[in-house]
Amino acid sequence: MTYCLRVADIPTNERPRERLITNGAKFLATAELIAILLGTGQGAGKLSAIGLGQYILHELGKCDRDPLATLRNISPAELMQIPGIGPAKATTILAAIELGKRTFQFRPDERTEIDSPITAAAALSQDLMWQTKERFAVLLLDVKNRLLGTKVITIGTATETLAPPRDIFREVIRQGATRLIVAHNHPSGNLEPSQEDIDLTRQLLAGSQLLSIPLLDHLILGDGNHQSLREITPLWDEYPQGD
Repeated sequence: MTYCLRVADIPTNERPRERLITNGAKFLATAELIAILLGTGQGAGKLSAIGLGQYILHELGKCDRDPLATLRNISPAELMQIPGIGPAKATTILAAIELGKRTFQFRPDERTEIDSPITAAAALSQDLMWQTKERFAVLLLDVKNRLLGTKVITIGTATETLAPPRDIFREVIRQGATRLIVAHNHPSGNLEPSQEDIDLTRQLLAGSQLLSIPLLDHLILGDGNHQSLREITPLWDEYPQGD
């Protein structure tokens, strides 16, 4: 695989930095974003910065892996195994990845009103969004849907976790919350609920009715996105919460 085109050979208005300034970062290819971080390629006659960015994605995508998912959790040592990536380039890339995670993982202040799946996902993203193991957490709310706190109830394997309803409601009652939202992550990034997710939600809704502590939603998070089971299932019609 050979990438000979240098950034200097590209018309000025088509270069990654200039296009980012003019059009915004979202219009750049992933390899171009990496090229901006790298600054330079491997020197004269070798890969350009863009070429090196493409090569990195190629290497990370071997064995049918998602290169971005691999890059998101890669270690410095693993990144430096790629030809052309030394400590300086590796630390620049990893610093940018971590900054992106922290920017996305904005956590609302306590007493913030949780009025939509978007704000609920933002409150839980730090605990759930990018984790490599499945976690189950609860948002603790007061009667006005204001955030009292968050709590990770269980941590499972890369594919599953267990969240006994008794443990969830014990924490809700202990914290004095009067409403709750539950959530878990799918490390695979697939946000479709499993049958186990549906069954657990049904149990929690029934328990919420019994305890008069409304369950407002069950979210699935992963790979920068979220899914609301309340929006895509009829469960809340089956178990009205009086919210």
